[in-house]
Amino acid sequence: MVIVHVKITVQRVRLGAAELQVIRPAKPLANGALYDTGHQYHMYVDRMDGRRVGALWLLAARSPRSLVYLPMRATPPAPGINPDWDKEERCPDRPLDLVLAHHSLQFPPSRWKRLRKWITAGSAPREVRTASVPDTDLPADEEIDYRALNYRENRDALHQRVHAETLFLTGSAAAFRQPARHFFAVAKEGPPAAATSLYISGACNYHVCRLFYWPDLDPGRGQDIHVEYCPRWTT
Repeated sequence: MVIVHVKITVQRVRLGAAELQVIRPAKPLANGALYDTGHQYHMYVDRMDGRRVGALWLLAARSPRSLVYLPMRATPPAPGINPDWDKEERCPDRPLDLVLAHHSLQFPPSRWKRLRKWITAGSAPREVRTASVPDTDLPADEEIDYRALNYRENRDALHQRVHAETLFLTGSAAAFRQPARHFFAVAKEGPPAAATSLYISGACNYHVCRLFYWPDLDPGRGQDIHVEYCPRWTT
């Protein structure tokens, strides 16, 4: 068993009578970015941040009373992304943040903008920790009941909503564990592929990627999520 460690910041927030935690990376993601292309969400990660993102997805599966917040809009544009996108329009390659929330939390995205302003204030209390998750949390392909995922009553699909420049993904613990394996696969397989002369970022058949699609996602109610390995583009 391999233990994956990730440094996080934890903040406690009270919403009415309930208290929840907001978990985010202790340091910004330097090479992890998310874009809305208008027909698909594209995520780019290098080896290090791919593993960090994967660990945070596993942490979301273990933390049903927490919001896992990945501030990705501040990441410098990935190669091939237009940095001069029009912020006033819904344009291709619009950068987004990402929030993962267990469905039992029933957190309304409409409250996120105000909450984000509070937790990002310099005076907001926070605690830095090292979270540890075992790689045994990652289900092997043979452990996933794909037939069950095909049914409408499947409760392990990810539901999407965009609000306040943030993609919200809500679902069960299994809904986060299953796709988390894609990030670790991309982080593992990407570097040797990028070292070959055939590697072309963004070119079909010449890069390492994974796709979240139905039945991983709520069918007919969202966009596919394309995760691509990209060699480190900023330090």
